[in-house]
Amino acid sequence: MSLVSAGADERCITSRRARANAVAATMHDRHLLLVLLLRCAAGVLEGVRPQQAPKPKTLHLKTPRTPSVLAPMPDTRPSWFKAKAPGGPGSRYAELRKSIDAGKLNTVCDEAACPNAGECWEGGTATIMLLGEACTRGCRFCNVKTDTAPPPPSADEPLEAALAVASWGVDYIVLTSVDRDDLDDGGAGHFAKTVGLLKELQPSILVECLVSDFAGAYEPCTTLATCGLDVYAHNVETVERLQARVRDPRANYEQSLLQLRRAKAASVDAPSPILTKTSLMLGLGETRDELRRTMADLRQNGVDVVTFGQYLRPTEKHLSVVEYVHPDVFDELREEAVSEFGFEYCASGPMVRSSYKAGEFYLQNLLEKKRREPEMDVEFG
Repeated sequence: MSLVSAGADERCITSRRARANAVAATMHDRHLLLVLLLRCAAGVLEGVRPQQAPKPKTLHLKTPRTPSVLAPMPDTRPSWFKAKAPGGPGSRYAELRKSIDAGKLNTVCDEAACPNAGECWEGGTATIMLLGEACTRGCRFCNVKTDTAPPPPSADEPLEAALAVASWGVDYIVLTSVDRDDLDDGGAGHFAKTVGLLKELQPSILVECLVSDFAGAYEPCTTLATCGLDVYAHNVETVERLQARVRDPRANYEQSLLQLRRAKAASVDAPSPILTKTSLMLGLGETRDELRRTMADLRQNGVDVVTFGQYLRPTEKHLSVVEYVHPDVFDELREEAVSEFGFEYCASGPMVRSSYKAGEFYLQNLLEKKRREPEMDVEFG
C-alpha cells in the first residue's frame, strides 16, 4: 500500500468519525431540549416556569335570550355580590339620613332599594329624587311605585333640595326623578330651577341630572341641557332588542338616543361644557355583540360616559335575572369602552349603578379640564 493511499484512508475514517460525533451531539442536544421542554411544561425545572398563555376573553351570552317575570332565576347569587352595611349612629350615613328625612326629600337610593346606599352615603353622596315618589311609567325592572295620576310636585322642593345639599358640603350631587308624563314639560322646569338654586348657594358644586326621555319632546331636553348642569344623564337601560320587554312602552331606544344627541348639541349654548352619560343593565339576556353595537350607537350620538351594572330583580313581580355576569366581563367592557370606542369614562362592575359614586372624582377632574379648554364645535360620528 502506498503512503498516499494510507493517508487517504485515515482522513476518510477521521471524517466519518467526525460526522458520527456531530450526529450524536445533535441527537443529544435534541434529547436535552425535549427533556427541558417536558420538564418546563410540568413546571418542575427549578428557576424556570412556562409562560402563561394569554387569557381568553370571558364569554358573555352567545345566544340572545329574553327575560320574563315567570322565568326561573339562576340557582344562587354569586359570591362577588357584597355591599357595605350602612353606618351606625354618628356616621355620615346617619347624618345624611337625618337631613333627608327632615327635608322630606325622596332619594332613588331608598325608592329603588339600591344596594350601594351605605357606601355612597358614607362618602357624602346621595341621589335626590325630585318630582315626588310616584312614576307615571311602569318599567319591568324598576322598584319605584307607579301612579297614572300622581299629585303635583311641591313648589318648595327645589329650594328644600338645594338647601339640604348645600348643608352637606359635597362637591358633586346627582339629581334624578320619576317620569312625569302628566306634566307639560315632563318636569324639566322643576329640574332647571333646582340646578339654578344649587349653583347660587354653592357655585363650585358639580350637578348631574339623570332625567327621563321627556316623551321625545325637544324643548324640555334643551332647556335642561342649558340650565347650568354639568352632566346630562339619561339611561338607555338595555340593548335595542330588549327595549320593549324591559322598559315601559312609551320609552324606546331611538327616542333615548335622540334625546342624548339633542342634549349634546344644545350644550354649545350652555354656561360651561357638559358631559352626556348613559347606563345599561347586564344579565337580561343581551349578548356581547349587542353590547358592542350599543356602544357604537352611543358614541355616534355624542355620549361621553357609559356605565354597566348587573341587573338585580327587586321583587318576584319584576323580570327574572337571565345571567349573573362575571366581573371579568365588566372589566373587559370597561377597557373596550375607553380604548376601542373612545368614551371619556366608563364605570363597569356588578354593583355599579347609574348614580354610583365610583366615577365622580374622575368626572370632577374631567369637567374641570373641559372648562379650561377652548370651546369647540360639537361633532358626532
